[in-house]
Amino acid sequence: MNTDSIKIFAPATVANVSCGFDVLGFCLDTIGDEMVIRKTSQKGIFISKIEGYDLPFEAEKNVAGVSALALLKDAQLDHGFELEIYKNIKPGSGVGSSAASAVGSVFGMNELLGRPYNKTQLTNFAMKGEALASKCEHADNIAPAIFGGFTLVKSVAPLEILQLPTPKDLFAVIIHPQIEIKTAEARAILPKNIALQDAITQWSNVGSLVHALHTNDYELLSKSLIDVVVEPFRSQLIPHFDAVRQSALGHGALGCGISGSGPSIFSLCFGNENAQSVAKAIKNIYFETGISFEVYVSKINTEGIKIL
Repeated sequence: MNTDSIKIFAPATVANVSCGFDVLGFCLDTIGDEMVIRKTSQKGIFISKIEGYDLPFEAEKNVAGVSALALLKDAQLDHGFELEIYKNIKPGSGVGSSAASAVGSVFGMNELLGRPYNKTQLTNFAMKGEALASKCEHADNIAPAIFGGFTLVKSVAPLEILQLPTPKDLFAVIIHPQIEIKTAEARAILPKNIALQDAITQWSNVGSLVHALHTNDYELLSKSLIDVVVEPFRSQLIPHFDAVRQSALGHGALGCGISGSGPSIFSLCFGNENAQSVAKAIKNIYFETGISFEVYVSKINTEGIKIL
């Protein structure tokens, strides 16, 4: 392997996973960014190419650049890195676009340096970049991108990530309406206080969901994918959310919810065949709306970010 340059695939992710606001996430397989990272003799982080979307080239204004600068500062190197970003995940799409950028640069740099940092440390650097996009440090997209599969953020300070098992027949269907919802704005509409009864329902669902993943209990998984805290507010920002949800569940999806802060909507399904029929059903809903959209079917990616 050329030790001065590396090409990586930084996957899209689904955060919150209904009941797990800011703590749960899982990794997708078919959608992601690509990045090329090169060592440079000059100190600093240099972004030389961005394709796909119009993003800033200045490292301190770019999510990938900010996380890279955090690693660079910690490593105290006498050289720098150049980044090429091939952005396939639309910013503001709700499938971890900023997290893929934040993770891609630090993962690639760590590989070129001979892996001095572990996955939790990389998550910490990447959170600095994520904070630029969403105005707060959270790891529910970053952790699954780095660790793969399902992850739970036990704590942010100190950072503690738990890897959860992934039932092997689990497939995700994502519908991405081509509208943008900024994470910072989607956070602003959430209530500061919630009813105790809602809190009890929510943490019971989170506990059940984690247990279902450990025991391959698809029926329990289905009963756990319910969000009584965040979805009632955020679903108002997503056109035809209720119709998509009803259609997905009506065609056998285990659960359906908002991906991250939206506008993407995820459905979890048992097996590829069910996933394809759910995908077809929700396409039919959106064909009639006049809003352009994309639909993806993906196995849960248990590997996470990888070298190409």
